[in-house]
Amino acid sequence: MTDLAEAVARAAELDDERALADLRREVDEDLEAAARSRDYRERALAYRAIGQLRFNQKTELLRRGLEDESPAARGSALLSLELLSRAHPGLVNAVRPTLHRLANEDPNAAVRRIAVLALKNGSPQADTLTLLAHLAEEAEEPDLRASAATVHRALKKKAAAR
Repeated sequence: MTDLAEAVARAAELDDERALADLRREVDEDLEAAARSRDYRERALAYRAIGQLRFNQKTELLRRGLEDESPAARGSALLSLELLSRAHPGLVNAVRPTLHRLANEDPNAAVRRIAVLALKNGSPQADTLTLLAHLAEEAEEPDLRASAATVHRALKKKAAAR
């Protein structure tokens, strides 16, 4: 199977880790090629596939996706980062400054919201809490304010439980 979109759809149906690992091996080269494509849609698919395939070995590729010129590709990379960081919170901590920048400065509102949502899987550091509190109060977009407030509360709860 060389079609990356097919592989992503198939991955959603797989519970068997061995079958998923086989699928990852099968599409590895296609995923890398798609991430280097000139077409933003192919790059977005590649970044989204990393999370869907639970491809933890491709976190460096995701970091590149966070810097992509296309909002669709950045958003896809963020969705995969959020998905993978549920089991590995260190992923969020490793790219925290980039997530802060995206949440605060990205020109695309959806990218800012997804960056905020990804921050919930990291550790409740003071700079993140400060940024989220600021966004919850000052962001122009109501959806971003609401997301920031929700994630801020979740991280404060996580900090209190420590």
